Amino acid sequence: MLVIGPHISIAKGFSKAAQTAVEIGANTFQFFSRNPRGGNAKAFDEKDIAKFQKIREENSFGKILAHAPYTMNLGGAKDEVYEFARKVIKEDIERMDSLGIEYMCFHPGSHVGGGIEFGIKRISDALNEALTGKENLTLLLETMSGKGTEIGFDFNQIKEIIDSVEHNEKLGVCLDTCHVFSAGYDIVNDLEGVLEEFDKIIGLDRLKAVHLNDSMMPFGDKKDRHEVIGEGKIGLEAIINFMTHPKISHLPFFLETPLEDEGHKREIAMIKEILDNKTC
Repeated sequence: MLVIGPHISIAKGFSKAAQTAVEIGANTFQFFSRNPRGGNAKAFDEKDIAKFQKIREENSFGKILAHAPYTMNLGGAKDEVYEFARKVIKEDIERMDSLGIEYMCFHPGSHVGGGIEFGIKRISDALNEALTGKENLTLLLETMSGKGTEIGFDFNQIKEIIDSVEHNEKLGVCLDTCHVFSAGYDIVNDLEGVLEEFDKIIGLDRLKAVHLNDSMMPFGDKKDRHEVIGEGKIGLEAIINFMTHPKISHLPFFLETPLEDEGHKREIAMIKEILDNKTC
């Protein structure tokens, strides 16, 4: 069964987001674990959460993905930034786990001049502090495009972080198609080779979710510019080939394309129609 959904705001509540997902033809969705620009987390509304869980169950949702805020930089050199990030990752793992959210992804971080190894050490230390090993939630490192001083654009960097975490059974990977394409992994012309490299370095068993995005920028450009499915440099054919690859097709796909709800509704319908025709 295809599990697909977009990023939906929970500003009006979890139940409203879940209902929106149903209305646009999705059977999962992604949301920010708190305000994407940081700040304190809001307390949950118990009635809203109960309604959310009911909608989720009645509509046979697939696994749901929370996304940590963009301001959370676990790899940075400034102590005040790092302390904020350590606080957020620990709090949000606990908060999302309490809701029964299966996955939470985060951008590994940027070293901001401290160097990649310095950044990896900072990230690993924070994860060792945050993860107890008792979580039901799996924390996903997102593959990055490599802009600026980002960490996580190379599979080896992600592997190094995972290997440095004691409870790494609670870690997985969210592969972003725009990011890996921009980072220089040729999912258009050599998807099999990219998956083999991922499996050799990290292990495909660690791959838990996909951010399904086309790319505004050309291959290997190290730029993070998402595009609507089929309208970018990756292209519709390559994205459908990606989704239907037997090593990937079982994963949940999360759209982060630059569209509102109605646009995502059309995007999901288009993808479903193409996939249905391929199986006929």
